Amino acid sequence: MRCIVTGGKGFIGSHIVETLLKDGHEVIVIDDESAPENEKFYEFEGADYYKMDICDPGTHWIYRGADIVFHLAARSRIQPAMSLPRHTFENNVVGTQSVLEASIAAGVKRVVYSGSSSYYGLANKVPHKEPMPSDCLNPYSLSKYQGEQLCKLYSRMSGIETVVLRYFNVYGEREPLKGRYAPVVGIFKKQKSDGKPLTVVGDGHQRRDFTHVSDVVSANILAATKHAAELYASSDICYDVFNIGTGTNHSVLELAEMLSDKIEHIPLRLGEAKETLADNSRARTHLSWLPAVNLKDIINNY
Repeated sequence: MRCIVTGGKGFIGSHIVETLLKDGHEVIVIDDESAPENEKFYEFEGADYYKMDICDPGTHWIYRGADIVFHLAARSRIQPAMSLPRHTFENNVVGTQSVLEASIAAGVKRVVYSGSSSYYGLANKVPHKEPMPSDCLNPYSLSKYQGEQLCKLYSRMSGIETVVLRYFNVYGEREPLKGRYAPVVGIFKKQKSDGKPLTVVGDGHQRRDFTHVSDVVSANILAATKHAAELYASSDICYDVFNIGTGTNHSVLELAEMLSDKIEHIPLRLGEAKETLADNSRARTHLSWLPAVNLKDIINNY
């Protein structure tokens, strides 16, 4: 396949690029290297890289001849999005619209969109299931949900195939470590390596479905390659949504105690869910996807 990966120099995107190259696919990356949480941007020999903004119509020619687009480029942290909502909506909503329009004009077969479990918010009880209503608590979650709706709209209008993968608390190699609002596993990892206490928000009893990046990559590859007749069997349009989480969760305090006995509690933050837990039965059935990595096994090797 000829594949485009937006945001392909970042945490999850770079793993997808690396896997696609190993599988023998042609890979093109569009990434403006603007993610403030990344200390490093990753490139691999064999891929073509364009340092450009996905919102720029000048990128649209790059999509010509592509079969699949993996759309990961986004402003991806909850707390920074609350202080810079305009930038969040411009990147995550207008950017997604630009990617979809470029893909349709170029004749791309399918777009795999990176969604977020922040969609479920506080109103939905666990385990979270895809048909549940949205409960967006912050600009980031709302912008990602609006991206989902754009995928659905453009599939309905043009017939392009779109797949939304709602990720649950992704961690693993190359995870962001920079700043106070990096993902919690990355923050703890850096604090431990620096000999500092691990900063637990509130009482630490909030629970997260921690999902390893390799499992997220496998879900993306399956979402790109699964035959449409199997993928969209229950839908009247070529659009569907799948939870990508392990189906188990751990408290943040439990995670901290796996890593260190030096723990410091800090004030609660607005806009964050109390618990995330994926019902991944639809991904198991329609994508033939199974999570393979256990959090405790990985943490023990840190």
